[in-house]
Amino acid sequence: MTSTASVPLPVTVPPPAGRRRVLAAWYVGAGLLLIAINLRMGVASVGPVLTAIERSLHLTPSAASLLTTIPVFAFGAFAFLTPVLTRRVGLHRLLGLTMAVLALGIALRFEPQGWALYGGTVLAGAAIAVANVLMPAAIKSDFAHRVGLMMGLYSTMLFLSAAVASASVVPLMVAFGGSWRPALAFWALPAVLAFLVWLPRALQNPGHVRVAGRNRAADTPSEAGEPRMTALLRDPVAIAVTGFMGLQSLSYYAFLTWAPTVLQDAGVSAHTAGLMLAYSSLPGILTGIAGPAIARRIRPSWVPVLVVVVLCMAGFVGLAVAPAAGAWVWMTLLGLGQGGAISLSLSYIVWRSPDARHTAHVSTMAQGIGYLLAGLGPLGIGLLHTATGGWTVPIGVLLALLVVQGFAGAAASRDRHVLARGAAPDAPTRVSR
Repeated sequence: MTSTASVPLPVTVPPPAGRRRVLAAWYVGAGLLLIAINLRMGVASVGPVLTAIERSLHLTPSAASLLTTIPVFAFGAFAFLTPVLTRRVGLHRLLGLTMAVLALGIALRFEPQGWALYGGTVLAGAAIAVANVLMPAAIKSDFAHRVGLMMGLYSTMLFLSAAVASASVVPLMVAFGGSWRPALAFWALPAVLAFLVWLPRALQNPGHVRVAGRNRAADTPSEAGEPRMTALLRDPVAIAVTGFMGLQSLSYYAFLTWAPTVLQDAGVSAHTAGLMLAYSSLPGILTGIAGPAIARRIRPSWVPVLVVVVLCMAGFVGLAVAPAAGAWVWMTLLGLGQGGAISLSLSYIVWRSPDARHTAHVSTMAQGIGYLLAGLGPLGIGLLHTATGGWTVPIGVLLALLVVQGFAGAAASRDRHVLARGAAPDAPTRVSR
């Protein structure tokens, strides 16, 4: 009998083509996450210095809130242009273009003219709007086998970027001699970096296909097989996903805009208020990255929605009752709740869509209509604060809207696809008890 000890074991070496595919996947994933980290910096950096902007430009609270309201409305309004732009430019090239426009819009804040501040805000909002819609579709297309992981990482990058910008903008303002303009314009640099990193992917020419008598980039989706927006607008699953996206965004941007002011009105310094806002993103990172994976396993499916809504409610009640005394507790609760809410809302866009084409259109509807609704948050809370002279009524309205958010999220959590009857084919198996 021949001894097997003398037989050399084969050494498995991945073929060069396989290694290239792995490296390409890592590059695309890193590029997408670098783009994602830019999608909140330009907005989150405004809240901690909003009081300084008010004093510098002699603005009322309502007028100042436009600086955070305009981007959110832009997120909704410009989202509806994304399908048309994607067909003409291509998904990956359009993502690169959004970073160039975002960098320009943020850099305009350095210009001392008032039109530049508000005009740059519109440009930045438009760029983020298109990128917001493209990201779930890109993840569904490029990482269909790792959707849960990538959506968790995507949500994490959103909260991480908000944390970095909120914590750094006041020290930057001090470093720039007390001027808020260069402190806000500084956040154009990460967008430039994302553009440069993504540029090879954006310039990659996959060839052209001929459709309906005209050339179009091969990474551009065709209209064949795409759902009609009119059908989605009547679909209960798409409506629930849109409602949950809009209401959680309204809560988040109202908090992002006015939480530092609530704390400052209670005697907290501007620097500490900015740090607290930044800190709230840290617990949000935990629920953001873990939320989708946990939500796929918990039954009933509405339980994760209930948890994040209750966490947000507890945080807002705390801000209304004892904003300064328990600030760290309230910011922790709000961070946990909002981190989980945004990760769930983005995941529902992907989970309730059977393919990347449906994902793009559900994303357009959910983020377009959702962010138009969300834009009412900062503006409405500012108007209520001006009218009542306090924060009790504005926070009470946010609590009432959280109840509606809970019902929308419960409906969105059901394992169904848009424009289809019955359970989604990829619905998780129920755990037997």
